[in-house]
Amino acid sequence: MAEEVERCYDHLAGHFHLIFEDWEASMARQAAALGPIVERGCGELRVLRILDCACGIGTQALGLAKRGHRITGCDLSSAAVARAGSEARQRGLDLRLFVADMRDLSAVPEDDFDAVVCLDNALPHLDGHEQLIQAATQMRRKLRPGGFFMASIRDYDRLVQEKPVVHGPAFLRDQGRRRIVHQVWDWIDDRRYTFHLYITRQTPDGWESLHFASTYRAILRDELTSVLEGAGFIHVRWMVPAESGFYQPLVLAEAGKE
Repeated sequence: MAEEVERCYDHLAGHFHLIFEDWEASMARQAAALGPIVERGCGELRVLRILDCACGIGTQALGLAKRGHRITGCDLSSAAVARAGSEARQRGLDLRLFVADMRDLSAVPEDDFDAVVCLDNALPHLDGHEQLIQAATQMRRKLRPGGFFMASIRDYDRLVQEKPVVHGPAFLRDQGRRRIVHQVWDWIDDRRYTFHLYITRQTPDGWESLHFASTYRAILRDELTSVLEGAGFIHVRWMVPAESGFYQPLVLAEAGKE
C-alpha cells in the first residue's frame, strides 16, 4: 500500500491547499490548538525539537515553526516534502526535511526529539496491525526518554458502525471563483475503504475536476492505545475535538524509559 499512498500524495501535493477554504488561516488555527498541547506535554522547555513524521506539505509543521520551535519533518511523498520546503522558504522558516516512511525513520539523522507528531489521519494508511506496531516503535525510538507523542485519527469507533459513503460537499470560493470539495468512501470490508477525493474548481476557461484516491484501514482507539503501550509509550490518553479544539481525536502519550 505504501507505493499507492506515495503516488496519491505526490499527485496531490500541488493541490493540497485546495481542500481548505483558506489554508493559511487553517494552519494558524491548528497551530493555536496543537501548539499549547505539545508545549504543556513537554513541560518547562521553551524551544522544542519536534519531529513531524507525516508532514505532508507542512500544514502543522509550518504553524509549529511559527511558534518558535525547531521542526524536522518527513513524509513518504517526495513531492509533498519539496512543497513543504518551498512553503517554509517563502515564510522565512527553517524546516529540516527528509523523505522517509514512518515505518523506517532511519533517513532522519536526528534522535532524542522532545516531541513526535503524526497528524491528519496518517496512521490509517498503514496496511495492517503489524505495520502500525512498526511505525509506533520507530516513533518511540526518535524520542528522548519522557518525550511527548501526539497523533490524530478519524473517529473510527463511530465511523466503522456508520460506514459513510460520502463526505461533503464543501462549497468554497477563492478570488471570486467557486470550488467544490467532496469525498467518496468505497468500503472494501469492515475496516478498510478506498478514499476518493474530488476537487472541482472554476477556471478562466470553465471547470476542471481533480481526482485522488488511496486506501485507509480504520484504526480503533483501543487498538492504537494497545500498540502504543506495546511500543514503550506510557500515560496514553485521548482528547476529543471538544477538548482540544482540533478537528480529529488526538492520542497523547509519553516515551517510557527503555
